[in-house]
Amino acid sequence: MRDLPRQFNLTDYYLLDRLTDGMGSRTALRFGERSWTYDLVADQTLRMVSVLQELGLEQEDRVYLVLPDIPPFAWSFFGALKAGGVVVMGNPLSKAEDLAYVVEYVRPRVIITTESVAARLESHWGEATGKPTLLIVPDASTHDDPEARISDHRCLATALAGASGQPSCPETNRDDPAIWLFTSGSTGRPKAAMHCHRDFAFNTEVYAKEPIGYQSDDVCVSVPRLFFGYATGTNLMFPFSVGACAALFSEKPTAERIAWAIKYYRATALTNVPTLMSRLLEADAAGSDIDLSSLRFSLSAGEALPPALLERWMGRFDVPVYDGIGSAEMFHIYLTNRPDDVKPGSLGRPVHGYELKILPADAPGPGAEEVPIGETGLLWIKGDSVATGYWQDREKSWATFHGHWCRSSDLFRRDEDGYYWFGGRADNLLKVSGQWVSTLEIEHCLATHPAVIEAAVIGVKADGLVSTRAFVEAREPGSDALATALQDHARTHLAKYKYPREVVFVDALPRNDRGKVDKKALPND
Repeated sequence: MRDLPRQFNLTDYYLLDRLTDGMGSRTALRFGERSWTYDLVADQTLRMVSVLQELGLEQEDRVYLVLPDIPPFAWSFFGALKAGGVVVMGNPLSKAEDLAYVVEYVRPRVIITTESVAARLESHWGEATGKPTLLIVPDASTHDDPEARISDHRCLATALAGASGQPSCPETNRDDPAIWLFTSGSTGRPKAAMHCHRDFAFNTEVYAKEPIGYQSDDVCVSVPRLFFGYATGTNLMFPFSVGACAALFSEKPTAERIAWAIKYYRATALTNVPTLMSRLLEADAAGSDIDLSSLRFSLSAGEALPPALLERWMGRFDVPVYDGIGSAEMFHIYLTNRPDDVKPGSLGRPVHGYELKILPADAPGPGAEEVPIGETGLLWIKGDSVATGYWQDREKSWATFHGHWCRSSDLFRRDEDGYYWFGGRADNLLKVSGQWVSTLEIEHCLATHPAVIEAAVIGVKADGLVSTRAFVEAREPGSDALATALQDHARTHLAKYKYPREVVFVDALPRNDRGKVDKKALPND
């Protein structure tokens, strides 16, 4: 990791330095039939700085991006950073009340969003005063013009066309606030983890460039949407750091749409999640045109990758999968499998520059003695991408951040070869019949049954006792016979007390705005 100067801005690092490197004519973005070079993205970005300054944006003011995966996301993102602002990102498919909660929580000076989201927000706000300034882009499908002028006086394209491309940009320090990333909100409302400019450059250098090895001729496609830090990294920051191309589409990332994007753009790098790996396999088995021959690798993160699913994937597509884990608190992946070093079922080894410890659940700090090799404990992470804390939550910040160290809620064990094995979230451990049970272990076991597409296990209380309930998406109609077969399958492959006491068949598992299974939405009564 090269030393960063004290005066440092992510827009220089990811975008403007590519012009200095002589890459201005290279394709930075593709969106359907249209493309934008690094020169064009840089011009729009600097115009964006001028627009924001004209709106009164000052250093450290928040800019809330609620955009689909369209090219204006890129110049809005980099423009806000170059103007000295702090970027916050939201899902444009969220309910108006959820978006309004974030607006109240982070207090942005400017919101950049689509016509439809703006209408939902304004309907929710009514006649309230003190609202942020809105800049609006069209609701564009992948083959529409995302820069089309709209009649609204707040049209971003109109504002950019009339703005200066040579703004006076403020100086930023490497430790100035840059981006707030939201946690998944597994135990309540999402919290904003506050990150500085240096955090993102550090992870890009030690993870994206090495060991993953993004290259300038890569074309990158993502299942997760750009507002999710996992994809902001893999499908915007990381390709831009080497002069590669981010290929975007604005529609829902179904298996068919992902397959289309890979084939249409001839993608070489896919940001994926286990759910879509399963969906692609299902679509392929059903006869859909799933051509992944252009891919040189796929990433997996966001949720646990069942070993049985990885085996099916490699048996059919033979596209290497580098499964890893990261968090909003650390920005991105710090533990991963990597080229020529994949241990199926594990999450690999630490990324260079990060230090990991597995400590007892009651460890008061990172100086505690580690649990023995092979035993399970909570994962602690040390690295230069660690957040400075949670916005407006000192108590949770004190519990999570210990100087350079971050205490996760993830259970892990380390084997004798130095590979780390995920054991689920600490809050997903259940005490059943006096024994601790990991819901992840049951889910992975059920995934090995040929009738199961995906499963999620939760704890339910009956007569004051905790029991396990499995929600299963199956390849065949659910029945009492299939439920019994799945329970027998679990009894055969796990300790007998770990089998799910109930099996409920569902058409699809509920998901949060980051695509993870939303266990809070599963009935537990």
